[in-house]
Amino acid sequence: MLNDCKGKVALVTGAATGIGRSCARALAQAGAVVIATDIDQKGVEETASLITEAGGTARALVQDVTQEDVWQDIIKNIKAQEGKLHVLVNNAGIAVGASITEMSLDDWQRQIAINLDGVFLGCKHSIPLMTESGSGSIINISSVAGLRGTPGLSGYCATKGGVRLMSKAVAVECANNEWPVRCNSLHPGVIDTDIWGREIAGIAENNPDMVAPGGNRIDVNLVAMAVPGGKPGLPDDIANGVVYLASDASSYVNGTELVIDYAMTAR
Repeated sequence: MLNDCKGKVALVTGAATGIGRSCARALAQAGAVVIATDIDQKGVEETASLITEAGGTARALVQDVTQEDVWQDIIKNIKAQEGKLHVLVNNAGIAVGASITEMSLDDWQRQIAINLDGVFLGCKHSIPLMTESGSGSIINISSVAGLRGTPGLSGYCATKGGVRLMSKAVAVECANNEWPVRCNSLHPGVIDTDIWGREIAGIAENNPDMVAPGGNRIDVNLVAMAVPGGKPGLPDDIANGVVYLASDASSYVNGTELVIDYAMTAR
């Protein structure tokens, strides 16, 4: 069976909750040894526990993806303990919703640091160990916001568009250098995770129809009306795509984007 990850070692960032946790669990279920990282120690340790309780192999490490020295320590740690690395899921990210005229420079730069700098650092420091390991697949989590603009999310769109093109450039560079590492971006559509309620509530200022009646929280079901069929996806829908890109079933898939949005961007 090609669509499995037996014998592979996978690093998943932002693995404490949501899509990251689902990706870590799915990779472990497919047979990978998973190193789950997040700035949220309690959450990422819970992710690792859920995997081991289900019979998988995982461990948790605390990581701020914006810090290059931490990336270096993480990769050294993996090389010392697992001896190899085959899969990197650059999932850690944030979204700050605000009008372009109101967004603070701090919020703009924080998104750049986590969503774009973090992906750059992950690629930079993982590729050498992946090359030593004989093969590698980098899966950079972008968004449909990296394919088209959304009012109130200019900073987020900028970072996710950057992830898309950086992934293509990394793929070509690895191929030209004959490094055995593939790099693709994955673009989730409307996925029912905590990020809708917590971090992009500011988008409501520019999209008032998305707000739940009587509240100030983005209603994911109202947002999903932009999706044909009108339903949000689940983190496992994205995790299934990650397993495919991590596995040998996608061995000739390189430098492209996998859009998982239930045809949201198809019209």
